[in-house]
Amino acid sequence: MAHSLSAKKRIRQNVKNQARNRWRKITMRTAIKSCLQAISHGTDDEARTSFRTACSIIDKTASKRVIHRNMAARTKSRLSARLKAKTQVTA
Repeated sequence: MAHSLSAKKRIRQNVKNQARNRWRKITMRTAIKSCLQAISHGTDDEARTSFRTACSIIDKTASKRVIHRNMAARTKSRLSARLKAKTQVTA
């Protein structure tokens, strides 16, 4: 257990930051799942809208350094590939 005041404050800050980061990560995962759902079962317009929303949330999460920027790029690339495959099949 921490003894100094600064160490106790640091523990309090870490708890808040962990909760905030957890919320950001959960929000990102939910956006990705809804994007995949829209790509597989929705129309092309719904899929594109969902993809833009998911990319925005992924970029925000990476900019806050909750996830690594390479992970953000990889995730967006995979979503983009799925979206492209769907739009080419239906076109």
